[in-house]
Amino acid sequence: MTHAYHEMYLSNAQSALGTAFDYAVNTCHIPGEDFVKLFVASSVSKRMERGEPACLAGKSGIELTMDIVIETKGQTLCIEQQTSFHRSVEYWIGWAVAYYQWYSGRTYSEIFKVLSFEDLYQMYHPLHEADISKFADIADAKMKEHFPETNLKRIRTAYGCTQAELSERSGVSLRSIQMYEQRNKNINKASVDTVYNLAKVLGCTIEDLLER
Repeated sequence: MTHAYHEMYLSNAQSALGTAFDYAVNTCHIPGEDFVKLFVASSVSKRMERGEPACLAGKSGIELTMDIVIETKGQTLCIEQQTSFHRSVEYWIGWAVAYYQWYSGRTYSEIFKVLSFEDLYQMYHPLHEADISKFADIADAKMKEHFPETNLKRIRTAYGCTQAELSERSGVSLRSIQMYEQRNKNINKASVDTVYNLAKVLGCTIEDLLER
């Protein structure tokens, strides 16, 4: 699986987003669902998705929250973080979502479209002491339920191309295309040439066709 950015930044990203959620909700008293909307609308979420080191490792969670609020609401936060000796539910939410975004390569917008702040809050007690891979598996299942079409089918349909036409123009067998779209074959394990030829016909990148 292709991850969103280099693993060396993952721990910092998780800590920063966890602290951002904790600070926003518990210190600044911004409702969790509201902070999710601000975060997704901000450039901070996009910069984290792109793996920008200055955003992932160069700023604390509090600084990220301040950037998010001033960018989206035009307000400056000047509230000292409350002293806490344990990780809050809100911290875990940011920490876990940052992991899943890295793991899956999906956008934060997609993730929060499927997993609301309340959904994540309810997942805390059964999952916060489990291995993070358990959370990733559950999130994956919910994502596939919400987005049932493969990227290949979605892009091909938007392009206005039939499976047969795509097969003829790309040189990839019709049966293979059908199996990729039905998830009977994993396109992530296809040869680079195969995915490149499909992407070239559809006018997209190889990454656009891979499943997350």
